[in-house]
Amino acid sequence: MALTRDFRETIRARIERDTEFREALLKEGVDCLLAGDVDTGKAVLRDFVNATLGFRELGGLTGKSPKSLMRMLGPDGNPQARNLFEIIGCLQEREGLRLTVRPVREPA
Repeated sequence: MALTRDFRETIRARIERDTEFREALLKEGVDCLLAGDVDTGKAVLRDFVNATLGFRELGGLTGKSPKSLMRMLGPDGNPQARNLFEIIGCLQEREGLRLTVRPVREPA
């Protein structure tokens, strides 16, 4: 289901004023990818990019065309791991964050 304009504007407004929400959204996108939910992870990262720096600026940071980046994170996109991790790296750097992975054993 496509996001409505009001929803996107609400997310953008909250991201602009709430640093913790912005960080949590980026973390959620990466967590989804690591959990194997690639479609949701790409959608969350796409929303994050749209609400923060935009695809034009991300294209400048990665040296890739904004349209190509939009396709990669789109519903039918299938980005190579190298491209996906480059995007995540740029987003972390721009936010001044370093996301880390730590093992957590599931209860038996």
